[in-house]
Amino acid sequence: MADTLLSIQIIPKTPHGEDVIPYVDRAIEVIQQAGIKHRVGPLETTMEGSFEELLAVVKKMNEAMLEMGSPNVISQVKIYHNPSGASIEKLTEKYDE
Repeated sequence: MADTLLSIQIIPKTPHGEDVIPYVDRAIEVIQQAGIKHRVGPLETTMEGSFEELLAVVKKMNEAMLEMGSPNVISQVKIYHNPSGASIEKLTEKYDE
């Protein structure tokens, strides 16, 4: 059972001022490759899992930005941790249509 939700907005600096969307697409690809349950939103992506595994994914996301040529990265992260369990659906069910 997941005990943590982590929302991330990754903001890579691009080497020559180009569009960040390909970088963001790559960051989301890192999440997908990790097999982490997630929900992509317009300004951030929320992941569900264990605290440790989610932090490891954040690290891989930042590394992927550097590998693409970004000289630096800002990651804005929000964490909800509940040892009794945490799920995206549980926190959003009353708003989903």
